[in-house]
Amino acid sequence: MKEDKALWSGRFKNAPEELMKKFGESISVDWIFYKEDIEGNKAHGKMLNKIGILSDEELVSIIKALEEIQGEIETGEFLPKESLEDVHMNIEHRLIEKIGDLGAKIHTGRSRNDQVLTDYRLYLKKEVKELKMLWAALMETLLKRGVKDVDVIIPGFTHLMHAQPISLGHYWMAYFWKFQRDHQRLKNAYMSIDANPLGAGALAGSTLPLDRQYTMELLGFGKNTENSLDTVSDRDFLLDLQYALSTFMIHSSGLAEDLILWNTQEFNYINLPDGFCTGSSMMPNKKNPDALELTRGKTSGVVTGLFNLMMNLKGLPLGYNRDLQEDKKPVLENLKNVKMVLSVLAQVIEGIEVNKETVRLHLEKGFLLATDVAEYLVMKGVPFRKTHGIVGGLVQYGEETGKDFKDFSMKDFKRFSSAFDEDVYDLLSFENAVNRRNTLGGTAKEQVHYQIKEGWKILQQEKKE
Repeated sequence: MKEDKALWSGRFKNAPEELMKKFGESISVDWIFYKEDIEGNKAHGKMLNKIGILSDEELVSIIKALEEIQGEIETGEFLPKESLEDVHMNIEHRLIEKIGDLGAKIHTGRSRNDQVLTDYRLYLKKEVKELKMLWAALMETLLKRGVKDVDVIIPGFTHLMHAQPISLGHYWMAYFWKFQRDHQRLKNAYMSIDANPLGAGALAGSTLPLDRQYTMELLGFGKNTENSLDTVSDRDFLLDLQYALSTFMIHSSGLAEDLILWNTQEFNYINLPDGFCTGSSMMPNKKNPDALELTRGKTSGVVTGLFNLMMNLKGLPLGYNRDLQEDKKPVLENLKNVKMVLSVLAQVIEGIEVNKETVRLHLEKGFLLATDVAEYLVMKGVPFRKTHGIVGGLVQYGEETGKDFKDFSMKDFKRFSSAFDEDVYDLLSFENAVNRRNTLGGTAKEQVHYQIKEGWKILQQEKKE
């Protein structure tokens, strides 16, 4: 057999043009699946032996040769050939080189259409398991920061304007719950991935008595796919995965943006760890938040990868189409970037130092206790819509006079409502304001500790799964 002759070439008089070989190859992308391809070949061979197509001796020879091929790949002795297009044909070609026509039996009852999906799903199962471990590490970091910073009070924002005081622990837990939802989406994607496509063939199954249940068990899949035509055209499992990765990156980008702002001289809430910042080649004074900026920047690539796949799938006729060869690059690139972001964020968050004195000064800006004062009047029997107007007037008065609520005399308060009394001054403490927000899910210390307790329960359960 000529080295560059494709295994499907029997129907053709002429070999493909060199340009077509370059245009059609996927080995530059799918060679990463070589372990999974060999694993799938072994399982398929065992199944062919079980149904009587391969003898025991033939199976032993095939398994031995496949293991030798894996060794050759890992030592660099066997390098793939672009002329053979993909990982499947390269490994099968090498198998035939080693054991002759016996190697040609391995593709019995199988198509590259179900073979590539077997490899891809096996690979993604391993990748998602690694992602889940990295996710757990990030979640644990957030829980620890929640405990550490529960007593640190910072301004909470809406519209990037000072709104109400919150616990910094409450802030970290907000991202814990966002990332927990992302993690649940990842688990759902894993369930979608965990289906055995082997045996679907090109589109219609096989006339041979293939035992798909047996290959499912050998390969460790949780179930079989249900319909051969659907199987070879289905990329929903990739959409599920890409969506989970995209929502995680969108949340990560928002977190990165907050931390970038908080690290500026204008905010100066935090100091980022040196190990995740870089300097300027020109300005010696610079300490740039590059890790966070890269997190924000890489988000566009991950989200674009989702849309890339969606556009690839839009309008394809049912069955396998070569368009689907393009389903790998965006996914593999996104997996690499998300794994990196998970690792980087965990270490950045762990290493953050909070400038508590500076944060305290910022609490004095923006009349953060305005809602507390309004709700004080509500408890005195004043309708909320009236209290809103009264306190709005107080804020305007404070801005005109340069005073904060704590600087107002009782005469100042009474000028706006006779319902004010001396007990209003009891409200004018940021610690009290935070801890009075003790409704379920609120920012009160008690509620933050409850969230952290629930978070640890979830994390411990995730580690068991």
